[in-house]
Amino acid sequence: MDTANLSRQETAARSAAVTLRSIRVELDLTGAPERARTGFPTTTTLEFDATVDATWLDFIGEEVRRVVVNGEERPVEYDGARIVLSGLTTANVVRVEAVGAYSRSGEGLHRFHDPVDDATYLYTQYEPADSRRVMACFEQPDMKAAYTFVVDAPSGWEVLSNQAPERTDPGLGVQRVQFAPTLPISSYITVVAAGPYARVDGAWERDDQRIALGVFVRRSLAQHLESDEILEITRQGLDFFTDAFAYPYPWGKYDQIFVPEYNLGAMENPGLVTFTEGYISRGAATDAQRAARANTILHEMAHMWFGDLVTMKWWDDLWLKESFADYMGSHASAVATRFHDAWVKFAANRKAWAYQQDQLPTTHPIVADITDLEAAKLNFDGITYAKGAAVLKQLVAFVGDDAFFEGARRYFAANAFGNTTLDDFLVELSAVSGRDMSDWSRAWLQTSGVSALWIETDAEGRRTLRQTDPRPHRLRIGLYDRVDGRVVRREQRELDIVGEQTEIELGEADLVLVNDDDLTYAKARLDERSLRTVEESLSAVDDPLARALVWSSLWNATRDGVLDARRYLSIVRTHAPGEGNIGLLSGVLANAAVAVRQFVPDAHRADEQRAWTEAAGSALQVAEPGGDAQLSWARALASASAFDDVRHVELRAMLDGRVPDGLTVDPDLRWQLLTALVSTGHAGADDIAAELARDDTGSGRTAERRALSSRPDAEVRRQAWNTAWTDHSLSNDHLDAEIAGFRAGGRRDLIAEFDAEYFARIREAWDARSIELARRLVVGLFPAGDSLDRADAWLAEHAEAPAALRRLVIEQRDHLERSLRVRAITRS
Repeated sequence: MDTANLSRQETAARSAAVTLRSIRVELDLTGAPERARTGFPTTTTLEFDATVDATWLDFIGEEVRRVVVNGEERPVEYDGARIVLSGLTTANVVRVEAVGAYSRSGEGLHRFHDPVDDATYLYTQYEPADSRRVMACFEQPDMKAAYTFVVDAPSGWEVLSNQAPERTDPGLGVQRVQFAPTLPISSYITVVAAGPYARVDGAWERDDQRIALGVFVRRSLAQHLESDEILEITRQGLDFFTDAFAYPYPWGKYDQIFVPEYNLGAMENPGLVTFTEGYISRGAATDAQRAARANTILHEMAHMWFGDLVTMKWWDDLWLKESFADYMGSHASAVATRFHDAWVKFAANRKAWAYQQDQLPTTHPIVADITDLEAAKLNFDGITYAKGAAVLKQLVAFVGDDAFFEGARRYFAANAFGNTTLDDFLVELSAVSGRDMSDWSRAWLQTSGVSALWIETDAEGRRTLRQTDPRPHRLRIGLYDRVDGRVVRREQRELDIVGEQTEIELGEADLVLVNDDDLTYAKARLDERSLRTVEESLSAVDDPLARALVWSSLWNATRDGVLDARRYLSIVRTHAPGEGNIGLLSGVLANAAVAVRQFVPDAHRADEQRAWTEAAGSALQVAEPGGDAQLSWARALASASAFDDVRHVELRAMLDGRVPDGLTVDPDLRWQLLTALVSTGHAGADDIAAELARDDTGSGRTAERRALSSRPDAEVRRQAWNTAWTDHSLSNDHLDAEIAGFRAGGRRDLIAEFDAEYFARIREAWDARSIELARRLVVGLFPAGDSLDRADAWLAEHAEAPAALRRLVIEQRDHLERSLRVRAITRS
């Protein structure tokens, strides 16, 4: 039995029998700069009441040295994941002395050595269940307690945690920092970070409340930190949420730290939010990138209430924090910051993630059935986040803003520092809205799948709005006409629908949008007249949200095989150069690249790839100098050029300094351009070495690894394949680089020989690696062949494989099946 994979049933029994009071965690990180040192001493003292005489603590590390129960030393009973505790009384004090392991996977206490200055940086990442890699604990969200952290670290380091330091004791080359106890929180949102981070301080004040703000980043990236904007968004968010939730921010300080080799976008640790360094540009960034960062800042801030103050009892109700935070990230961006078009990007890009996830065989209700931790790890997905947020937007359309926010206020007041389930939220919402929310919950939260909506017109001109997978929707239908070269809305109808068909009265229009204003969650189809209008005049649609809905409809239809991928790409080539919303443009460019590689039939792919590469190059030349579109097209050209070398001379010129006026070619774009040349044989190891000499940074070394593995040579790809599977010293980012290099350029002729070996390796990798690294291998190296036979055979022969592993294989098989099916439809 895998004792690391905790089940819902056993953790529920544990929390029923054990009441946690407090935890003190002492960490000795003074040896972190020594690369040969793999572990760190960790001592945990837990105070708790119990109604049973035995239970267990969770810990995953190098060793457990001592276990002391109520002052009495006990034999260490430790299986690598659980520490057995026996002889418990009503009130207990347990002390565990152990050695944790420094992480290279981004799980637990991650250690990074910066090649720029050889400085060492540490940070923790736990969700859903990796705090046990740092301390002995009860690893489940419904066992909250006050945590006190005491950290020994080298002198001169910033040492950070959820709370501010209570005292700091200097020593010879070291320091001991003791932090104030936290308010009651779950183990997965505790946090420690340490290292010579650069810091920028600020403050937010409201009436008699003053919150200290801090922004932290590695010293070698400090020059690129846009701290003024980050602090401005933070203050705007605190203003908004303080008013919206009528519950003062409770966590004392508000620090935000950008960390290397991070697996997520960010994590909502109260008092110290962690972010990926991907939100820091090393020279060039579009406004869409800054909008995404602002959205994430506000998403994580919403968690200070939804998730941290009030926490789900178990991972079934993960949506109670993630769906709300996703909704609030866009809502707060739109009403409280300069990024007023946040719902535009949400409609076209964020919901695309939900639509894709919701059509997989592994789809699940927003309120999911999460039986264990492995299932929880994989449920941080497009349904829990984006679909949940979209459904909340539909909920607001039903009950109104006032009722929604008043329900949230009552929810916080009733459940502060506690744990909840779906019913706790519905009780408050029903009370303020005057509606029984159980029917809405059953229709939207407890079912899976996405409805499709379209309008049919019969021979007599009667119109019917049809839907598959019927649900209740409140939506608007927009009628748009071409007027003086623009496409503008003439009329809008709002209606409620429930069944498979609803008779409607609509006049004629050049463009009909079934889900105008994007109130509901559904795939809205365009009729043929609307499609012709879009082909001719999409870039003339005035309203960016209307354009977002059109782009979304086109992409869904392409993925479903309803719209020929070549027709979709023709629309993109015609209208993307005129797309003025950078968030929409970024998403369209990414979708076009996927359409070429996955949905165009084999016989036409080379021609479509050439047309797309040429279109990107042409759009780059005419884009406004120094604008966001110019940078986006440059990136699109570099991406396309890894598959087609028609513009390789132009790419080489850009590397040599001959660039379009206004274009900033920063280190990341240089690596992208060079890797494209390497993938097509127009650059090699010497060029890569020269580029590394220019950019010998953490990002540069990761990019070098990817570029070297991208060389179009069978032996190079074999080496990348073997390294990915067998080199357990690779960090998470370096593993990604090997996988990306192996897949570079779509060169199936170089890698198809490994298809069978993939299925022979994945079970062993799942057992040997952490779930984060195993997931990257299983997803990243899945064979993109022309047959489902091997995947089907593996699934048939491994019915007893871990459910989480089977889920990943089933999902990758479905992506391949969709690609093959759509190509076949297009061919016919």
